[in-house]
Amino acid sequence: MFLAIDQYNQKHLLKTKFPRKELLEIFGATKATKIYQDDKSGKSYHVGYFIKGMWFTLFKVEKFQKPF
Repeated sequence: MFLAIDQYNQKHLLKTKFPRKELLEIFGATKATKIYQDDKSGKSYHVGYFIKGMWFTLFKVEKFQKPF
């Protein structure tokens, strides 16, 4: 499960394992461009997608489970 947040701070909960495919379906698009972000060391990471003029930053949602 993923959470996509756009540049207007709107949140989109994506319920599949394929965030790109689901975002394309939601917005009726056929093309998505990857968005990259650099960390402090200068290494680049894929952090989201640009679809139909909107920027989406992705966050992976995982079940929190901590052993005793």
